[in-house]
Amino acid sequence: MKHLAALNKYFWKYRNRFFIGIFFVITSNYFAVLAPEVTGFIVGKVQQHLPGAKPVAHPKQYDAFLTVFINWVNSLTFAQIVTVCSITILILALIRGILMFFMRQTIIVMSRYIEFDQKNEVYQHYQKLDASFFKTHNTGDLMNRITEDVSRVRMYTGPAIMYLVNLVALIIFCLVNMLRTDKQLTLLVLAPLPLLALTIYIANTIINRKSEKVQALLSDLTTNAQESYSGIRVIKSFVQEKAMLGFFSKNSEDYRKNAVGLAKVEAVYFPSMTLMIGLSTLLTVFIGGKMAIADPSKISVIVEFVIYINMLTFPVSAIGWTASMIQRAAASQKRLNEFLQIEPGIQDAPHAVDAPVKGDIVFDKVSFTYDNTGIKALKDFSLTIKEGQRILIMGRTGSGKSTLAQLLLRFYDVDNGNISIGGRNVEAYTLQSLRTQVSYVPQDVFLFSDSVSNNIRFGLNEHADMPRVQQAAANASVDKEIQGLQNGYDTILGERGVTLSGGQKQRVSIARALIKDPQIMVFDDCLSAVDAKTENEIVGNLYRVLQNKTAIIITHRIFTGFKFDNIIILEEGKILEQGTHEQLLLLDGYYAELYRIQTSTGQSAA
Repeated sequence: MKHLAALNKYFWKYRNRFFIGIFFVITSNYFAVLAPEVTGFIVGKVQQHLPGAKPVAHPKQYDAFLTVFINWVNSLTFAQIVTVCSITILILALIRGILMFFMRQTIIVMSRYIEFDQKNEVYQHYQKLDASFFKTHNTGDLMNRITEDVSRVRMYTGPAIMYLVNLVALIIFCLVNMLRTDKQLTLLVLAPLPLLALTIYIANTIINRKSEKVQALLSDLTTNAQESYSGIRVIKSFVQEKAMLGFFSKNSEDYRKNAVGLAKVEAVYFPSMTLMIGLSTLLTVFIGGKMAIADPSKISVIVEFVIYINMLTFPVSAIGWTASMIQRAAASQKRLNEFLQIEPGIQDAPHAVDAPVKGDIVFDKVSFTYDNTGIKALKDFSLTIKEGQRILIMGRTGSGKSTLAQLLLRFYDVDNGNISIGGRNVEAYTLQSLRTQVSYVPQDVFLFSDSVSNNIRFGLNEHADMPRVQQAAANASVDKEIQGLQNGYDTILGERGVTLSGGQKQRVSIARALIKDPQIMVFDDCLSAVDAKTENEIVGNLYRVLQNKTAIIITHRIFTGFKFDNIIILEEGKILEQGTHEQLLLLDGYYAELYRIQTSTGQSAA
């Protein structure tokens, strides 16, 4: 239950709806318990008009509101009393129905607002978390928490709260009226309640434990399905449908067993509630019947008590349902709190400012190790990139090329050393300022399930008109191919851009970066899926576009049509070779060997 305390801020935010809703719940139950009293009053009046009826020795005491009504009704004739009381019972039912409508319109609607806010909070927090977090957590689990867990929490903030307040209010009103009518009979018919409370406590403990397990297994199942859908082409190409189905079936079976186990506990739980209520009804009828035989004037009391017990049937039976919702919500909120309480490893420093990101880029004795793998990507790495220079960074897989780009954009922070731009440490810039003013084309291209034009516009925080979008696409040598699509720039791409080829996706990603027109651009092996002719065209366009801009191009291939100010060869996180194209050829090392291999295979641009 302590985990649900995180929701108190939402209850306070929507306190008007919350407290007004509680008022409607309490008021509706007040009018509900008036009906049994009015019914008992009518039965008593009927008894008084029967032949041989004895006067009531101790007239029942009513609350102030009903006392005024009874005093007025007593001044009428018997026929008028029956008519007025019958109409009054109907009016009370109508008033209660209206109040219940407003009760749902306040509390249930409030829960929807809380659900909306909570999903936004979780989503915004996910966006703040650093790259390391997403490397160690499955997408399916993240999706399950923001959907299934938030939905279960909503069942607490809406229905559970409403039914709980309804239950408490109705029990209090009924108990007060029952004690006022007959204390001994009240204590007898409510005797099963302690046993009911014990049953609830034991069952809730089991339900809470099983709910946490079920939610965790559901996350595993969602992750399994999400990975299968994303990698469906790989699965089909390796004919692994049967194997993946077996894996999914195993996870599904684990979920089924635990879900069925939880359902079995609840299957015992809810009938137990009904049994306790049934015992109370039987006690009322049995004991009340004996009392009525001894004193016929007690018949009105028995009628009133039976109505009270019937009124309590649903609320008391809903104890199990409400407790189950609360326990499930607590388990889900615990899972949400686990993430919401994680502080982003990468965030704005206290002194960070929004400032122009330009000037020389300096890597000063930078070392970095990936926490999740222990791989040391950079070792005492130092490099100065003058403003306006175009730098080519090459090296074998795992040499640390992509790490340089990710450290520059602060996807990670260095372990030792520092990185500065224009004499200011990158940590001195706000993340938004830094990443807004640096264009980055990642190695792993990602396109959204949106139109081609909107995927390119994504590079800008402001709206970009079509001429600007088309110009960026033209510079990336993809404009003609986009126009050849069925709906041109309005063509909706499939998930992760599956509609396009690998080379087309890379070029759309380049267009997205070019439309920002920043002073610093980083391209991380973004031409690996294009042919030599297209690559030459893109390189030519980039050479023109990148005039007077600082450009870092990371690749496995040599661009002969692009004159670089400096070429860096990395090996195990350190600079192996450095110089211009001509200088490195004279050095006759790794670069010269790679150049000879590429030119001998006829790759003019690579």
